[in-house]
Amino acid sequence: MFETVRYEGKRRLRGAAILTAGVGAYAGFIVWYFTVLEGVNYEDVFRDLPPAMLEAFGIESLSTIEGFLGAQVFNFVWLLGLGLYFAYVGGGTVASDIETGRMDIFLSLPITRSRLLVEKFAALLVPMIAVNALGGPIIYLFVVAVGETIPLDNLFLAHLLSIPFLLVCAGIGLAFSVAVDRAAIAERGAVGTVFVLYLLESVVGGAEAYDWIQYLSPTQYYEPTPILIEGSFEAIDSAILLVAFVGLLILSQALFERRDV
Repeated sequence: MFETVRYEGKRRLRGAAILTAGVGAYAGFIVWYFTVLEGVNYEDVFRDLPPAMLEAFGIESLSTIEGFLGAQVFNFVWLLGLGLYFAYVGGGTVASDIETGRMDIFLSLPITRSRLLVEKFAALLVPMIAVNALGGPIIYLFVVAVGETIPLDNLFLAHLLSIPFLLVCAGIGLAFSVAVDRAAIAERGAVGTVFVLYLLESVVGGAEAYDWIQYLSPTQYYEPTPILIEGSFEAIDSAILLVAFVGLLILSQALFERRDV
């Protein structure tokens, strides 16, 4: 039972380790860089930037370690970098197996297509959980090492609430993966979609006449900087992301059931 998710999960371990190490190294550099820039008046530096850019990168309270991490690590790595990463790996979940012929082996197993799809997607939780479960303590240790402090509960929430967001990004990739035969097309389509949604929320959504469009983007429902600084978040936002993820999963299952593979 659950042989597929165990097999696929083991295949994700190496990638999860590399991803976590890379994110940890970048976070360490950012924490060190914060100490180098100590005393800089960030408000004056960014005063003339367009509001859309300030919104896109979560630039607020950069004089605190929480605000600096929010802008330089979470808004850049978690919102954009990891969002694109999980869209990419989600895009290859099924399409790569169809392209190589491995899917024929999976479909010969005595399990339904729906369960097969869920188990293959569940393997993506390995890097998703690893980068958050290990990334949080790594960031905290770096912060303490330079003599700064950060509310541990806020940091925990910032990581925990990123999971629904990353699930949606991976779900977009999964939908592309079951819709096309070639992995490259699915991966590029998923990455392009997530990136466009990011731009819609951060740039186009800043225009008053088109502010409604920001609600189409998953980035609208995960704002790490306020969580890190104040511990403030809206539970409804995470609920919306989870509903969107379930919808994407159901759509992917319906498409996969009807595919002639």
